[in-house]
Amino acid sequence: MKCVTVVFGQGTKLIVNDAAAAAPELNILRPSREELSSSKVTLVCLISHMSGAFADVRWLVNGNSVTEGVFTGSAEQQPDKKFKTSSYLSIESSEWDKDTQLTCEATAASKTSRKSIKKSDCSD
Repeated sequence: MKCVTVVFGQGTKLIVNDAAAAAPELNILRPSREELSSSKVTLVCLISHMSGAFADVRWLVNGNSVTEGVFTGSAEQQPDKKFKTSSYLSIESSEWDKDTQLTCEATAASKTSRKSIKKSDCSD
């Protein structure tokens, strides 16, 4: 896999990746049982098998992109030379209780993956 990163001026970054790079793998962790009794809940999107250290991560609530309550960490390189990161979405418990569809979308090396979850998908 070839990856070239060049930084210009004030931090503008050009990343050229191998076209054969695979799409990132996503897994969403639902809120914990303890958290379900609070006013806010947090979902975690685990993003792995990225060929480079950069991913554009978005959260969607019922198909609409949101930025409030979103935090995405820095990518870490794994022993297999792939990268992983995680992104968090904090929402009102009432949104989770309404069975709202929550989607994590990650684009890395021009490949996009999506994973969705809603309360009814989870069994206690």
